[in-house]
Amino acid sequence: MCHGCIDRDMTTSHTILMVDPASDALSLMQETLKDTYQVTVASNGQRALEIAGSEPAPDLILLHMDMPGLDGLDVIRRLKSEPETAAIPVIVISSATGVGNAEYGLALGAVDCIGTPISPGIMLARVKAHIAAASTAAFLKDKDDFLEQEVARRTRDILAVQDVTILAMAALAEIRDADTGNHTLRIQHYVRALARKLSRHPRFASGLTPQNIALLFKSAPLHDIGKVGIPDRILLKPGKLTPEEFEIMKTHTTLGRQVIDKAEQALQQSVPLFAYAKEIAYSHHEKWDGTGYPEGLAGEQIPLSARLMALADVYDALISRRVYKEPTGHEQAVEIIRQTTGRHFDADVVDAFLEIQDTFKTIAIAYSDENSDLQKKADYIAMVNSLQPD
Repeated sequence: MCHGCIDRDMTTSHTILMVDPASDALSLMQETLKDTYQVTVASNGQRALEIAGSEPAPDLILLHMDMPGLDGLDVIRRLKSEPETAAIPVIVISSATGVGNAEYGLALGAVDCIGTPISPGIMLARVKAHIAAASTAAFLKDKDDFLEQEVARRTRDILAVQDVTILAMAALAEIRDADTGNHTLRIQHYVRALARKLSRHPRFASGLTPQNIALLFKSAPLHDIGKVGIPDRILLKPGKLTPEEFEIMKTHTTLGRQVIDKAEQALQQSVPLFAYAKEIAYSHHEKWDGTGYPEGLAGEQIPLSARLMALADVYDALISRRVYKEPTGHEQAVEIIRQTTGRHFDADVVDAFLEIQDTFKTIAIAYSDENSDLQKKADYIAMVNSLQPD
């Protein structure tokens, strides 16, 4: 609630609530304030709370401490306990014999204390000062709220740009590759399932937070983005690659990291999402025993994100039907992965996979390739290959 704005007219646009059971000071306070402020009077504490909680709320409350029934201290407690009235500044009015109550009122949240007999000039000056302070505080809070909303909006915009960038890049890679779009969906869900399982493992818990798992899920579609730089005669070759062609194919890992790095540079900021994407694109063909590529990394040298992607990618390649091969059954794929533990894959990652292999199978079924998609991909590959020189 805004109890005034910084540029608000400092005359009758502000309302003062005077809470006074018809003391000797009441008439003097009304006379002093009436030409500068709108003055509302409550003769008891209960009525004061009703007025303070209504709209528009008073900009300041002058509260006499000595009242029958609900006294000044009770009024302050209730005002400060309610979000709608907690920010209203309260100045307590107290006689010399009520100094103790006045001090207690200040401790409860009152902003000032005026003793009786009242000096009109001092009272008016203090009222003006506290209304100005409250107006400034309200203005700054409104500005902070606006800035928070603006930061949140811009953050959402940046995240949306990142998501669109990834989808566009992944779609480009998908169009040129022999895989279908559902391969990307399956890979995302495999990686997330593995990460969630491993997040309970002491070895991986610190790195696999919910936030990092979400980043892994979003970055997974870019694992083969580097294939956009591989010539069609190699990328879509129906037969086995020659050693020379395979060396060219292997460069898709380096190309992938370069593509993502350029996208990140275009955003002119470091993006955690792209950091994972670069790890995955560059290192998902590394093997636990150091016989993979592009660098021959071994063991813990391989980023965890790439280790998860390596297993997910191999499983999907095995169980998926392609235009150039029939699928391997789930049980056989699981056995192949089991047998390569400690050579191709991190043993702990394989153990997690074995425990959730049914989840992998469910994902594979849920995002299986349609015959029509495979036929479209086959037609595309045939067309491209027909254009290749003999």
